[in-house]
Amino acid sequence: MKYETYMRGIRVEEELPGVGLKRLKKMLKKCRSEPSSHHETAASSSAAGSVRCAGHCSVCDGSFFPSLLGEMSAVVGCFNEKAKKLLELHLASGFKKYAMWFTNRCHKGHGQLIQQGKDLVTYAIINAVAMRKILKKYDKIHYSKQGQEFKAQAQSLHIEILQSPWLSELMAFYMNLRRSKNNEAAMELFGDCTLTFDDDQPTLSCNLFDSMRVDICLTCSICLDTMFDPVALSCGHIFCYLCCCSAASVTIVDGLKSAHHKSKCPLCRQAGVFPNAVRLDELNVLLSYSCPEYWEKRTQLERVESVRLAKERWESQCRAFLGI
Repeated sequence: MKYETYMRGIRVEEELPGVGLKRLKKMLKKCRSEPSSHHETAASSSAAGSVRCAGHCSVCDGSFFPSLLGEMSAVVGCFNEKAKKLLELHLASGFKKYAMWFTNRCHKGHGQLIQQGKDLVTYAIINAVAMRKILKKYDKIHYSKQGQEFKAQAQSLHIEILQSPWLSELMAFYMNLRRSKNNEAAMELFGDCTLTFDDDQPTLSCNLFDSMRVDICLTCSICLDTMFDPVALSCGHIFCYLCCCSAASVTIVDGLKSAHHKSKCPLCRQAGVFPNAVRLDELNVLLSYSCPEYWEKRTQLERVESVRLAKERWESQCRAFLGI
């Protein structure tokens, strides 16, 4: 399916941001058609063993990358927001669910939820493919590796859509629906989605459209065990909730919102990622059903640790109040 055809189809019902693939290709075509000194310099640099663009092209410096950066940010923001709303509706109960149905002016059954999840995943993957193709074309035209460097930069800026924690939540959402409802329609969401435990190392895997594969490791990098009560930091990395509290030097009583703005992610070392952390409830449900014995044992340990920390916090506040 061509990118423009797909985006034209989904925009019939709702205007969604996307990568301006056609416009970006025109930029590159114009750059290639103009015999400027930067192409000559790039060619000579390539012959000399250098792989970097000369940096004198207005397309490189002023139009192409800033435009692509803005479009990717809009796509990821849209995907995250819609995935969050969909999953909130699925997990809501009681009055909250009825209120959300009333707000959305429709009653969304499992079939509609599955279709929305499928549409969201398709939207994410096709934009990810479009980004990779245009960056590959850029490198081919400019005899450079700046396209690949930009891709790495996009990952560090958390606008690489395949790194979004909401993608793992959608995968868990699909598997939970398949388990709870035994619904054949759910099989259409992903071609092949599995949770495997190789040497006790859990991995959430998915083949997407026979062209891309996503593997998400569900081992916490702090405790080196299967994630328990997983949370995603604003940088996109996922850890156990208790491990996050420990890394942020806060108690579970205070929560991650009380973390200092200079506290850094244990993996990427980005600061200020704890206050906006998100609980991954669908992933939590999936793991609890997939490894019940481990989950029960970990629940007991976490409960004991929570009581201990709460007791220490209470005693500390009492001593402070009494001036001891």
